[in-house]
Amino acid sequence: MKLLFLGDVMGRSGRAAVARYLPEIRRDWKLDFVVVNGENASGGMGLTAAHAEGLFEAGADCVTLGDHAFDQRDMLAHIEQDQRILRPLNYAKAAPGRGARLFDAPGGRKVFVAQVLGQVFMKRPFDDPFSAIDAALRSAPLGGLAQAVIVDVHAEATSEKMALGHWCDGRASLVVGTHTHVPTADTMILAKGAAYQSDAGMCGDYDSVIGMDKLEPISRFVTGMTRSRFEPAKGEATLSGVYVETDDRSGKALRACPIRLGGRLAAAMPGGEATVSTG
Repeated sequence: MKLLFLGDVMGRSGRAAVARYLPEIRRDWKLDFVVVNGENASGGMGLTAAHAEGLFEAGADCVTLGDHAFDQRDMLAHIEQDQRILRPLNYAKAAPGRGARLFDAPGGRKVFVAQVLGQVFMKRPFDDPFSAIDAALRSAPLGGLAQAVIVDVHAEATSEKMALGHWCDGRASLVVGTHTHVPTADTMILAKGAAYQSDAGMCGDYDSVIGMDKLEPISRFVTGMTRSRFEPAKGEATLSGVYVETDDRSGKALRACPIRLGGRLAAAMPGGEATVSTG
């Protein structure tokens, strides 16, 4: 199966990059299933129902959220209506929506997607992500009920993400981190067959401070004072994520590589934009 995971969509610029690139690469790379993290897609904080629909129209099969899951109030109701949107498994117990779901894929195959929030360095303590994802993975065994399993680890600490990657190894096709907006250079296939990357990066303008216009974050670092609101940077975005090919029988990853399309990150890579040959 050919899978694509795109990192945190950041504001209008990130949405524009998804709308520009995803339909083309979905067609050209013959993708079977696409997951997009959309928790910063609306003004950098949360996701509206309208912007969620835009991500689906561009080619997403599933949209995951994160610690900003309900910063946009209409998502409180919309997530109950659209089961393609997932919030973290270990969010507040009273939160609407779900944190995992088994999706249909071409050829009668099934893809299980789940998301957990990390605990380390996060603003408030969430429930244990290890026990939460363990229970979810038991419900949809890889190579059995699910032909592919994708786990989005929305966390700050690299060590916690790596630990969760190994915890899920053998039970997931892809374990990928989100939240920090900076893509890591550790794409690999773990010992038991799970593709792994500590952070997918963001779909946003990298001429920024993790997607926000530079002036206000720099001012706060220098002066310790708040002058205005954070605003998403509006320059050309880089589409950042991870591409994975799996074996349908076992669900294990056969190939994994990072994706950078458009914007400053892609321009800085040897040969320009990163592409994937799927022939």
